[in-house]
Amino acid sequence: MELDQHAEELASDLGVDREEVRADLENLVSYDVPIDEAKQSLRRKYGDGGGGDDAAPSQVDVADVDTDDGNVSVTATVLTVGKRSIRYQGDDLVIYEGELADATGKIDYTAWQDFGLEPGDTVTVGNAGVREWEGRPELNLSEGTTVGYADADLDVPDEVGGDADLVDLRAGDRGVNVEVTVLEVEERTIDGRDGPTDILDGVVADETGRLPLTDWDPHDAIGEGESVRIENAYVREFRGVPSLNVTEFSTVERLDRAIEVGDEAPRMTVAAAVDTGGVYDVTVAGNVIEVRDGSGLIERCPECGRVIQNGQCRTHGDVEGEDDLRVKAILDDGTATLTVVLDRGLTEDVYGGTLEDALDEARDAMDREVVAETIADAVVGREFTVRGHLSVDEYGATLDASEFAETADPPADRAKELLAAVDAPAGDGGAAGGG
Repeated sequence: MELDQHAEELASDLGVDREEVRADLENLVSYDVPIDEAKQSLRRKYGDGGGGDDAAPSQVDVADVDTDDGNVSVTATVLTVGKRSIRYQGDDLVIYEGELADATGKIDYTAWQDFGLEPGDTVTVGNAGVREWEGRPELNLSEGTTVGYADADLDVPDEVGGDADLVDLRAGDRGVNVEVTVLEVEERTIDGRDGPTDILDGVVADETGRLPLTDWDPHDAIGEGESVRIENAYVREFRGVPSLNVTEFSTVERLDRAIEVGDEAPRMTVAAAVDTGGVYDVTVAGNVIEVRDGSGLIERCPECGRVIQNGQCRTHGDVEGEDDLRVKAILDDGTATLTVVLDRGLTEDVYGGTLEDALDEARDAMDREVVAETIADAVVGREFTVRGHLSVDEYGATLDASEFAETADPPADRAKELLAAVDAPAGDGGAAGGG
């Protein structure tokens, strides 16, 4: 149904001016308020005392909020408050976002206007819309939402404020604060929403892990080797892994102390790593059970670097392919499986020769597949420890390896470690250590 039809029905039901209703409805929808919630809000505004759509939103615990709910009321503690600008339907809007919690759980929220929320506030949020965001329910606080402040604090198990270690950050986190060392950073100019835009791209680290960083409003304090505190950042998925994002509303301050950086990546079971949805730097260990098709000698497009088949690139059509080496192997640790991808350097290590050696072997056998068979003989059935970037999508989990080495741990120790991870209580992530 078109917006005009919704406005016509509302105006007729409520006995008010159609153009006024349409303007109000259009305003709410422009702030991403679901149409049913927007109509309910206008019924309340214009005093429709009937039932049905006019029913008051139910008061629920945070854990009971569901994406099927139209609108709800909750009483909760504000854990975090982030602020950033977005562009919606051609307009620049400032939104506020973060997490709320009660004794039953946590939930994300987005406020389309400034309700004055501060971390630690206990509030009753009335008539909040519910939508699905990042696969879970999120509260939408819009023009029709009310926010009341309570004097008494709630007993919530979650920490107030956005301070976090890098290893705990996930795509979708907002209003986070971190203390990190800048490992690398470079200035880049991109084609932004308002034309050429200068940004900073880099990698930051703390004792628990590493994450890529993008600063959309370059801060002078972010320099290679600097230890900094970043407040009001958000995390989004970029190329399958979490990425820390800094905006014009973020604050960045140099610290007068060094943030120690761990040399090792967090070590997890395969299942725990996959459950994160993506990790920038992680170590797993398991047995290689298969070398997949597309391993060994391959050809890449000279323009974009993609693997080509029969001289055909999906983007550039007919091309003269460039020879390369790659391994795509299935790793299984008993909790789950993932695909490990080895680049040319790591593939040469497990193959025991160079690209030129592989080409010679293929010519001698008159079969390029012989190289993949040689690699499979070298790795299948053996246990390896792998470090790299893990991405998870609808096609499965893929670990782009930066390190790949046969496991030196005694089998008995590895078995104990695996059993401990499998028997660990839900929610501890199954991590077997930290870097």
